[in-house]
Amino acid sequence: MDVSVNVGYFGPHITGEKQLIKELDDLGISCIWTAEAYGYDAVTPLSYFAALTNRIELGSGIMQIPGRSPAMAAMTAVTIDKLSNGRFRLGLGVSGPQVVEGWHGVSYGKPLKKTREYVQIVKDILNRETKTTFQGEFYNLPYDGPDTTGLGKPLKLIEEPLRKNIPIYLAAIGPKNIELTAEIADGWLPFMYSPTLGDNFFNKFLDKGFEKSGDLDKKSKFNISAPVFAKLCDESEREIYLSTARNNYTLYVGGMGAKDKNFYFNLMCEYGYEDIATQIQELYLKGSKLEAEALFPSQLLDDLTLVGSKERIKEKLEDWKNCNVTEISISIPLDIDTIRFVKECM
Repeated sequence: MDVSVNVGYFGPHITGEKQLIKELDDLGISCIWTAEAYGYDAVTPLSYFAALTNRIELGSGIMQIPGRSPAMAAMTAVTIDKLSNGRFRLGLGVSGPQVVEGWHGVSYGKPLKKTREYVQIVKDILNRETKTTFQGEFYNLPYDGPDTTGLGKPLKLIEEPLRKNIPIYLAAIGPKNIELTAEIADGWLPFMYSPTLGDNFFNKFLDKGFEKSGDLDKKSKFNISAPVFAKLCDESEREIYLSTARNNYTLYVGGMGAKDKNFYFNLMCEYGYEDIATQIQELYLKGSKLEAEALFPSQLLDDLTLVGSKERIKEKLEDWKNCNVTEISISIPLDIDTIRFVKECM
């Protein structure tokens, strides 16, 4: 199992920690992931990290599909892959309706259909075999809408990509989204993946996607990179450090998205915590955030994290090694001693 790190939305916050970034590279950490919502973008920090490192891969986890045309995403991927000498991972996701319509100002539409079309266009551009044309429900190249000038024409990427097979990852939580990811992508970026409960729920959707892909070896090549909050500490300090993870998971279950469009809430219900998830969401949405946090189940919190003594973390890593996840992605705040220990245990 590989070990990566995930700085989330806060890539620029660690740009001053050059020694840490170089040390991650020296340790053999597989990838450094960044994200974007409606603050810092996911791409710019990766360019900075590329300049400081030689081996570690650079992953957008994720670039938002509604924020860029497929062509722009492909151009960006080709650029960072070239600058990093072939170390880029293209992570994509549709985000949620509140961000898509409230921030990017476009229709949320049909996320499955939109993602499929988007990835198909990106792959076509990267392959660079012919000029890119596409006629879909959401994307048309050349554009042929009612206000067209009629001057658009098929184009081909000017520069030859360093790699035509830049790995594509998709962020997905819902069953159909996971199935699509297994079918058309090279890897999956889940959230709140439980090493003891996740396989039982996710396997059927992944297997359907692998079958649809037509690639008999797809499952063996597919990478699942799961973010995990980790901290090596005395057992007496566990609750102090777990409070950060508890706050984060409660935010996602309780308030990330509209009440009837919250994929993280649905996942917690699938894990068997429907009653508690409902209470958390109700409290969170009415502003009682601390009360909502207090309800987050300690058993699930422990399952989703790696916090405590060396003995505890080493024991819990066995659950991760025995599940479908192929890469643990340690999230911020990054602690080099913790990262080093987890890496040594793999």
